[in-house]
Order: sequence, then structure tokens, then C-alpha cells
Amino acid sequence: MPTFKEQVDKTRLPEHVAIIMDGNGRWAKERGYNRIFGHHNGVKSVREVTEAAAEIGIKYLTLYAFSTENWERPQAEVDALMELLIETIEKETPTLNKNNVRLLAIGDLKRLPGKLEDKLQRCIDSTTLNSGLTLVLALSYSARWEIINAVKNIIKDIDLKQLTPEEMSAEIFANYLTTKSIPDPDLLIRTSGELRISNFLLWQLAYSELYFTETHWPEFSKECFYEAICDYQQRERRFGK
Repeated sequence: MPTFKEQVDKTRLPEHVAIIMDGNGRWAKERGYNRIFGHHNGVKSVREVTEAAAEIGIKYLTLYAFSTENWERPQAEVDALMELLIETIEKETPTLNKNNVRLLAIGDLKRLPGKLEDKLQRCIDSTTLNSGLTLVLALSYSARWEIINAVKNIIKDIDLKQLTPEEMSAEIFANYLTTKSIPDPDLLIRTSGELRISNFLLWQLAYSELYFTETHWPEFSKECFYEAICDYQQRERRFGK
């Protein structure tokens, strides 16, 4: 029987895949470990899925790495996550460059610890000329924060006479979002069996295909990713028409 990778039609790929990486904590708890153990093991899946997307020619991959709501988790877990992010970005930057992957980040990045923000910006700067897959990390991100932030900036521009209410359109509004240079996701994947989108890319997901799997994120492999792509390719997209 052919593998899911062998079944992928490379002429009908989604341009942009977004993933809610859920289940690190539950995966660890099922094995008698703390949540941090799950987050550390989740890094392997990040690497696998990034490689999988690059291998078949996906242009954009967005990973929901840390939400604004995650700041409310126990301080020890937040601190460990920040250290893990710093360590991972530093370690993976050479691999991103080797594989022609460009890194971007969206979210309220000013809330990140200074050390992480600096490491992140250095990685973004060092990969800016790469022309393969664009990997987008959603950090300190929530869609409601993003939309409110966009509205504030629109109001400022109206006050400065740089924009009038009559000029407002969906296209102009989208240019005030943190994803203004990124196409909307064609496919959203969520792992670990939860059937919700958890304040992620609410504007951008308007016509995206949704794919839910029971697999916890640390066990989400390349073949799991290709299975989701195959499922997407069996659907007829109507965009509300």
C-alpha cells in the first residue's frame, strides 16, 4: 500500500498550512511526566513537520507556538517554555538556512523576554533571503488581540487623515493584521482531538479547510502531516459560493 507521501498530488498543494500544536501536556501526563517533558518532545514534531512541508513544496507553514492566554499558565511552565523557545531557535537557525527556510513571527512580540526577542529577530534577519518554505511562528499571539490592534491602528490613520472610513474594505483591513504579507491558510490542522480553533487566525481562517486528529502533537509525524494533505486534496473548496 502506498504511503501518504506517495499519494500527495504536488500539483494541488495548499499554499499555506497552519497548525495548532495541541496535546504536549496530555501526552506527557499519560506517560507519567510533567508538561515540560511534553513540550521538549514536541520540538521533534516541529522539526519533522517543517521538513515534511519543505519536502513536498508547501510555501507557508504557520505554527501556533504560544498564545496570549498561555501567559496565564503557572510561571514555572511559562519560564521553561521561554527557555525552550530560545534554545530551539538558536539550535535550529543553521538548519533553517541549510534548507532554504525563511522564518517569520507574528503576535505581540514585545511581551516576549528580551533575550528571546533578540534571538528571534537575529534568526529572522539571518533567514530573510531564503526563498523556500516560509515558517511562521505565532508567539504571544491571539486573533482577538490582533484584530483589536488592527482597529487601533486604523483609528490612528483615520485621525491622521491617511485613511477615510469610506475607503475601508476587507483587503485594506487585512493589511493592518500581523499576517499582511502572508496568504490566508488553505488548511488548518489541530492535533490532540480538540474541535475548536482557540482564538487563532480568526479573520484569516474564514474559508480554510479544517482537519482534526486525535494524535497528540509529540506523536505527529511526517506521515501524519501527509495524511492531512491527502484529506485536504479530497475536498471541494467553494469559498462560500
